[in-house]
Amino acid sequence: GFINMKKFILLLSLLLIGNCSIAAEPIEILHDDGIYHIILHGEKIKKKIKFVSSEGLITNREAHQKTKAKLTVNAGYFDPENEKSISYIVTDSITSEDPRFNENLLKNPILRKNLDKIFNRTEFRVLECYEDNKYRYEIVPHNTAVDFSCSIKTSAQGGPLILPELRLEEEFFVVKQDGEIVRESCSVLHKTARTVIGLKDGEAHILIITDEHPMDLFEVQEYCKKLGLERAMAFDGGSSTSLNYKDEIEVISTKGDGAGRSLKSFMQVEY
Repeated sequence: GFINMKKFILLLSLLLIGNCSIAAEPIEILHDDGIYHIILHGEKIKKKIKFVSSEGLITNREAHQKTKAKLTVNAGYFDPENEKSISYIVTDSITSEDPRFNENLLKNPILRKNLDKIFNRTEFRVLECYEDNKYRYEIVPHNTAVDFSCSIKTSAQGGPLILPELRLEEEFFVVKQDGEIVRESCSVLHKTARTVIGLKDGEAHILIITDEHPMDLFEVQEYCKKLGLERAMAFDGGSSTSLNYKDEIEVISTKGDGAGRSLKSFMQVEY
């Protein structure tokens, strides 16, 4: 009887431990010194991620409340003047935003000469793969072919790539002439708030770097290395940097060169 009782207690404790790990929150949020570090745990959450865009510009909070999402952060770049996207967005396997239809990009002679770089900026993808019926994350330039057994379920373009290397010139965030920087967009070389997404061991990590701890992209790269991220990229930053989690956490940025708090596209986790 005694041995059975011991076995029973062991079994009971294993069951309790087992249940705890199932109940663990799939969205983990760490907050330290003005930086929110959000980790999306496990396989199930991959199919709960959705990039969405809005007809006009709306705040992160409005997007969050509209869909009753658990988590909403700002995503791609946009033009505050005509409220059109500068980034490709795929929602439910359909391209919902296409920067080729943004006439302001085509009107500007400097941008027009560099459209190939702008259109090929880095994007974050959630792939649905049919061989193993699994979802996968990818951070790649937009023109990267999709594995033939997978399709893009949802994605958002931002840029530049941060890890394994910064691609400031290749993605037209910085222009150099005779080694001197003559043009810089999105405050990449200045300290500002940032929204960053990265990958580590198949899990997605989101960094919301607030006004309290502004960083340039070289500092962001160092920070991502310290966290052990394998790949990382930027979404829109500055005053676009926004976070809503349930009704518990809200980050609104005021500084930077973004278009204030009304935004075009969002990453949402509807859990």
